[in-house]
Amino acid sequence: MRIGKLAKLMKERGFDGALVSPGSNFYYLTGIRIHEAGERPTILALNADGEFHLLVPSLYENVIGDVPVTFWRDGENPYAKLATIMHGLGISDGKILIENTMRADWLIEINRTVRMRPYPLSVVIRELRMRKDPEEIRLMEKAAKVVDEVFEEILGWDLVGMTERELALKIELAIRERSDGISFEPIVASGENGANPHHEPGERKLRKGDMVILDYGAKWKGYCSDITRTIALGEPDERLVKIYEIVWEAQERAFQAVREGVKAKDIDGTARRTIEEAGYGRYFTHRTGHGLGLDVHEEPYIGPEGEVALENGMTFTIEPGIYVPGLGGVRIEDDVVVEGRGRRLTKAERELIVL
Repeated sequence: MRIGKLAKLMKERGFDGALVSPGSNFYYLTGIRIHEAGERPTILALNADGEFHLLVPSLYENVIGDVPVTFWRDGENPYAKLATIMHGLGISDGKILIENTMRADWLIEINRTVRMRPYPLSVVIRELRMRKDPEEIRLMEKAAKVVDEVFEEILGWDLVGMTERELALKIELAIRERSDGISFEPIVASGENGANPHHEPGERKLRKGDMVILDYGAKWKGYCSDITRTIALGEPDERLVKIYEIVWEAQERAFQAVREGVKAKDIDGTARRTIEEAGYGRYFTHRTGHGLGLDVHEEPYIGPEGEVALENGMTFTIEPGIYVPGLGGVRIEDDVVVEGRGRRLTKAERELIVL
């Protein structure tokens, strides 16, 4: 059980317990999906011996299975109940890992009832989540298949005259029809807007000659995919065709460099050198990739400071790009898993498609 694995790591690192609020770590450890606790404190408490207890609002009584749990109702003091749970687990005055995204008001109230010494949960749990097991990879393959299918569907749409916002909404609907939902809001950046890596789709209409960056992702059973393809609507500017070839080469070289034991920063360096040698280094403004799993951005990060040595089961994106103000941009992104070497989970066409 994952709680036991986390407890073992906590004991090895000298931590007494952990408090985990709803989110990807909560789901990873319990398999329980609580969509939004809002202002109602919901906490998984555990100690370094693997004993755990849940504090949950009473409206989830029909959701929680046969696990140690204390429910609380509106009008009751959940923090007093949590203090009792923590005393029972022997962690009320120890070194406690706290969910990084826990609401500040929850943490302030918890600190008023116990004498714990808080530390970020990420410093330990990332060691577990970076390495995916075969079932996690299977779920990610399904999420990747969804975005591949959506790309094929996009190629059949009448894109010229459609606004970026309209296309983004159509992409989102196509994803939702095939999966559990989007892993992030789709990005559609056309023409000169392609020079902004995180452009927010607007009212600009797609037109002949545009290069269009399409960046979107799906979720399947909690696990994310993330793909970017850049297509052309009619014959594009020759400068952008050259840029596309450079980005394609950078992405391919970075992918071929993936293997067990290589540091994340070396994958980034491979892509970055390719772009720099072509004279576009200052137009590559972000890291080469990021880890992928229950979160669309998690460790390992494939950037210039990435000291993590790649291991089998690690999953991440490879997504170099070039963004030239006033002209546009190109990005090509795939999801990759380490299995001795790299294996692409996303398989959509990467050659430049001119519609």
